[in-house]
Amino acid sequence: MKGVQGRRRLLLRLLIAPLAAIALAALAVLSAGAPGAHAATDLTTVAEALRESPVYVDPAASDQLSSADAEALADKIEDADEPIFVAVLPADQPTANLFQNLRTETGVTGLYAIRLGDRFDARADSSVLSQQAVSNLVSAVQGAGDPKAQLNDFVDDALRSNPGGTAPSSWSDGGGDTGVDAGALAAAGAVVAAGGVGAYALVRRNRRRKEEERREALAKLAVVVDEDITAFGEELDRLDFHPAEAGADDVMRADYERALDAYEKAKSLMAAATRPEEVRSVTQTLEDGRFSLTQLAARRQGLPLPERRAPCFFDPRHGPSVADVLWTPGVGTEREVPVCAADRARLADGRDPMIREVDTVSGGRRPYWDAGPAYGPWAGGYYGGALLPGLLVGTMLGSMMATPSYAAMYGSGYGDFGAASGYGGGDVSGGDFNSDDFSGGFGGGDYGGGGGFGGGGDFSGGF
Repeated sequence: MKGVQGRRRLLLRLLIAPLAAIALAALAVLSAGAPGAHAATDLTTVAEALRESPVYVDPAASDQLSSADAEALADKIEDADEPIFVAVLPADQPTANLFQNLRTETGVTGLYAIRLGDRFDARADSSVLSQQAVSNLVSAVQGAGDPKAQLNDFVDDALRSNPGGTAPSSWSDGGGDTGVDAGALAAAGAVVAAGGVGAYALVRRNRRRKEEERREALAKLAVVVDEDITAFGEELDRLDFHPAEAGADDVMRADYERALDAYEKAKSLMAAATRPEEVRSVTQTLEDGRFSLTQLAARRQGLPLPERRAPCFFDPRHGPSVADVLWTPGVGTEREVPVCAADRARLADGRDPMIREVDTVSGGRRPYWDAGPAYGPWAGGYYGGALLPGLLVGTMLGSMMATPSYAAMYGSGYGDFGAASGYGGGDVSGGDFNSDDFSGGFGGGDYGGGGGFGGGGDFSGGF
């Protein structure tokens, strides 16, 4: 479907090109500058175009990259489902704060590459690629004189770098029938399909690899979550409560009803889950249900209602925690963790807590925080927000969640975990992003300033 949409866009651009040329000629006549002078392109225009397609070629820079080549490059990026943005702008486009301003206008997390005349540079959100990785990618293609070769090589190298995030959904939004002649579509398709077979194969491999990893992660999580759901169901079965019993009131019945609803909802959510990050809502629902049972127990015994606390860190099936205690894993730093009454007693006696172990890739069983990245969403539902990073600091899972590619594979929003705390590519952040990721001088991948293109007035404010 993307290929058809891409060919339609190509034909539309070919049809619009003559009108654009006429408009540019009119602007040139009206311009007060010297013959051939060009008014700087408004970055809002560039950003609007990039939200619809990953490649933008300014009309005044159309000699740099043809419409067919631009469309083929855009199709490659879209097929890879990676947040890579490419803009080809005139050589005299002002460079002051160029990347930062374009990122602000676009409002989408990603890797941004810009070619100005024969100059080239790129920047990225740290959740997508590290600054060093981007610098290396730029350096690798800096000597390429041909714009088509340079941009394709850059995109191919970037895809092999396994960037974090996914493409904006607006790239794949389908439109209605444009009424383009089928023969014309076929002719345009022949142009688009003429090159890049190897690069397309790479894109397909990257996509298949990601999807296979997600399927394997979901299969692992399904086993663990089924154990959690079963354990909660057994708690409900053991519960000595009947809505019509003596002393039961509407508030108690509401607690009981919420617990039952949580059990059914968790089963439904897990049955419908297709991606690892969707498991987070399942474990969050189970925790809501367990807290309802804790409230019900307090009401029946005439005790003060408990505060809402995270579940026991060592095994969420132990129920809500009763205290925070200092604990040090086998390898790692001491941290304060929420514990249930039974584990608090074990630790006080110098014994080991009852730790939840799960299957690892190698086939053995390890504590969930040392079993691999797939358990991030599972833990996120139980301990999400600001709590999780402190609990997992120094563990295998905590280290993995701090990598740029984690949010792309397993979702984001688990707290201050670097990549996982920001935006996995394709998310709209508007102007709320780290401007340091887009600072530095334009050209040559030099993030310190200038990039070898002079220190004239075009460069300001860290650019």
